[in-house]
Amino acid sequence: MNTTKLAPPGAARPVPPPVPAAARKRLEVRVLATLARHRELTPLLILLVLSAGFTMLNPNFFSSLNVTTLLSIVPELGIIALGMALLLTAGEFDLSVGAVFGLAPILLLLAVQFGAPLPLALAGALAVSVAIGCLNGVLVTGLSITSFLVTLSILLIVRGSALFVTNGFPQQPLEDESLLRSLLAGNFELAGITVNASLVWFAGLAALCHYLLRHARLGNWIVATGSNSAAATARGVPTAGVKIGLFALTSALAGFAGILSALRISSASPVAGTGYELEVIAMVVIGGTVLTGGQGTIVGTVIGVMLLRIIRNGIIMAGAPGLAYNIFVGVIILAMLIIHARLEKYTKLR
Repeated sequence: MNTTKLAPPGAARPVPPPVPAAARKRLEVRVLATLARHRELTPLLILLVLSAGFTMLNPNFFSSLNVTTLLSIVPELGIIALGMALLLTAGEFDLSVGAVFGLAPILLLLAVQFGAPLPLALAGALAVSVAIGCLNGVLVTGLSITSFLVTLSILLIVRGSALFVTNGFPQQPLEDESLLRSLLAGNFELAGITVNASLVWFAGLAALCHYLLRHARLGNWIVATGSNSAAATARGVPTAGVKIGLFALTSALAGFAGILSALRISSASPVAGTGYELEVIAMVVIGGTVLTGGQGTIVGTVIGVMLLRIIRNGIIMAGAPGLAYNIFVGVIILAMLIIHARLEKYTKLR
């Protein structure tokens, strides 16, 4: 027999008891612990929320045409961001990547104009990019000059060199239909979406960098160098060599990204890549890599790249002024810094 008493009509319903403070604290601790272990979750949630919001504002946001546009603007900056993520994890950064992005394709096209075959011109342009990165690394580690000052100086030198050798004019497009050109700048159709070869390069390089950072001995050295360089050196980690190698890798990836971009759009401008250095650092930091070093994530970097590219595209699709892009980026960077500071404080208190 059911003995449950029913409240008379019009009677106030009982108010559920409030959640105890201890339960709320335990929930907060669990959430912070999860975010601290998986730094990619926060930017991923922001990415999903913004994607849903832009879709509500414009149903064509995920149309085949717009997805093709998104996938075409992701790889070049994304490739630079991969190297920057590793470098930031080691406690350094490179402001010259935007200038190298512009110089490398110019060197390639000039070499081809002087009769060099494309493979040799490509190797030469990448070799110069590596040399610039090595110079950055040697000056930072050998003379103990901060990477900000060194790479800022190299940025001006490299950008000025690109402007000098071209007299400030874009270079003629490369008239080459070889297999190598197709591998670098070709494309194919997939489910109605045009996929550029640069996206495949980005995916492959991202997988390689993730493996190096998470599963290779070099990744342990990178994290140790960024966490405490002196302690890492005392334990036998070649911190100077690690930093020089990462500067070289970052510069090489910047040069390679510039070459992919120039071949894709059939143009190489001496001012290409202007401002990319700060945007790339923003992508990496938003993705969860700590600006001061010691913690980095390639998966988060890929999410950060997608996030900023979607914001740039989405605000235009939503009808907002394109100049509002920097406002969105600044707000998200500030929010991520606050979240990371909270996570760092929580990690230290555990």
